[in-house]
Amino acid sequence: MSDLPVASTPAEPVKYGERAIEEGRLITFPNPRPGRDYDIHITLPEFTCKCPFSGYPDFATIYLTYVPHEKVVELKALKLYINSFRDRYISHEEVVHVVLDDFVAASDPLRVHIKGDFNPRGNVHMVVEARYTRPDP
Repeated sequence: MSDLPVASTPAEPVKYGERAIEEGRLITFPNPRPGRDYDIHITLPEFTCKCPFSGYPDFATIYLTYVPHEKVVELKALKLYINSFRDRYISHEEVVHVVLDDFVAASDPLRVHIKGDFNPRGNVHMVVEARYTRPDP
C-alpha cells in the first residue's frame, strides 16, 4: 500500500442507460393477430446476475417462448428488464421463476416457457426451465 493520499472523486451522475435499466419494466402492445396461436421465440444471450452465496457473477442465456393472448411484450423493455438483474443477488432457480411470474403478470400469455441456460462454473452446468399455461376462462 502506498502512503500517498487517495484523491476523492465526486460521485458520478447516473448514466442514462443505468437510469433506463433502473426504471425498466415490461411494456406491452396489442397483439396484431389475436385469436391466432403463434409462437414468439426470444433469446437473451447476455443475462447476468450475482450468486446470492458467493457474490460471484453468473452468466446465462435466457430463452423465452410464448403464445400471446391479447398483448405482446415490447423487446426494448424486455432487454432493460433483463438487464436489471445484473447487480441482483439471486439463485438460478429463482431467476427463471421471477422472470416467468413478471412476464405472465405483464402480458397474460396463453402459454410461456422460460429456460435459463447458465454458464458452467466450477465444472457445474445448470439449466432451469419453467412453464405457464393460461387457465381456460
